[in-house]
Amino acid sequence: MPSPFEAVKLTDRVYWVGAIDWEIRNFHGYATDRGTTYNAYLVLGEKNILVDTVKAPFHDELMARISSVVDPEKIDVLVSNHSEMDHTGCLPRVLRETRPERIIASAMGEKALRAHFTDLPEIEVAKDGGRIEIGDVHLTFLETRMLHWPDSTFSYLEEEKILFSQDAFGMHLASTERYDDEIDDGVLYYEAAKYYANILMPYSPLVAKLLAKVKEMSLPCDLIAPDHGPIWRSDFGRICEHYERWSAQPMTGKAVIVYDTMWHSTEAMAHSISDGLSAKGISVNVVPLQSATRADLATATLEAGALLVGTPTLNNEMFPTLADALVYLKGLKPRNLIGAAFGSYGWSGEGVKRANAALEAMGVELVHDGLKVQYVPEDDDLVACREFGGEIGDELAKRVAASEEATK
Repeated sequence: MPSPFEAVKLTDRVYWVGAIDWEIRNFHGYATDRGTTYNAYLVLGEKNILVDTVKAPFHDELMARISSVVDPEKIDVLVSNHSEMDHTGCLPRVLRETRPERIIASAMGEKALRAHFTDLPEIEVAKDGGRIEIGDVHLTFLETRMLHWPDSTFSYLEEEKILFSQDAFGMHLASTERYDDEIDDGVLYYEAAKYYANILMPYSPLVAKLLAKVKEMSLPCDLIAPDHGPIWRSDFGRICEHYERWSAQPMTGKAVIVYDTMWHSTEAMAHSISDGLSAKGISVNVVPLQSATRADLATATLEAGALLVGTPTLNNEMFPTLADALVYLKGLKPRNLIGAAFGSYGWSGEGVKRANAALEAMGVELVHDGLKVQYVPEDDDLVACREFGGEIGDELAKRVAASEEATK
């Protein structure tokens, strides 16, 4: 009987057997506007190997894809590179159905799997840098702890020159296209940046160390196969360059203005401030929280040099959507930013003060005490907003020039 889902052949003996999630729009607080994939890989040989599984509701799709190539009962080895439930949700069921002779994970992976699931069989622990012979192939394991979980691990299939990179180099993008060069370039790199900003940015110092370590190992790669999104086969250099830049987060001549508004007063201020920044040669990304998400804000901030926060005052506090977004952003640990707050108020005006405090708490260097306008801004107020943007623009341009000079 034909399978309702087919595996996708990557090499003569390696297949993609994952699942496509077209519906998901929220991934633990990260807006996934284009859905995602849960990638799993099947390696055929003297011993058949399944690398990772998928989220629990997609068990049948995984097993159908495997069945299109080989009887699932003939899987001999299961490798778990990452224990998060989008990659292990159906793992216990898969183990019951396939009964592999070996299960392999990192030391932290073994610990995490047992914390997630009861009554697992023996798990073989792969050492960092360890090379394990499995039938007629060899897997080398590289621990990538805290990228983005303690158990995270790369595994490298020597004979096929494939790096299974779990969450690194991935993105949330549902697509029937399996390779990077089959996807629109703008979509590809926007989603890669969005993924990095919302998942990996807190661990940027570790990303830099990992990239250096991988370069030192000089692993020849024909494919980089992550656990989400397309497989990289034609543009390794560019995605690695992006990761190097994103992990360094150098100060750039770009500014982000994030705001919310009740009666359009803070909105009007944001627009004038944007004009003042632009007049100084600063590239501006305006993020209105009535139509954008905190994930959009994180993505915009990834390559910014300045962050300006516009908030009305509500109940002596900053507006709730701004509080939510700034708490989220703080956890992502953006670096090398200057900033300030602004906003309208009715009678007390604590919103700007609260937003400035939130910026300081996330390590943003304040370069202005903040700008407040009572009720509806008049023309003179909007001119002051434009001048405020110009001041921030001058300061940012000066900082960027100094930074570039220091790196010459």
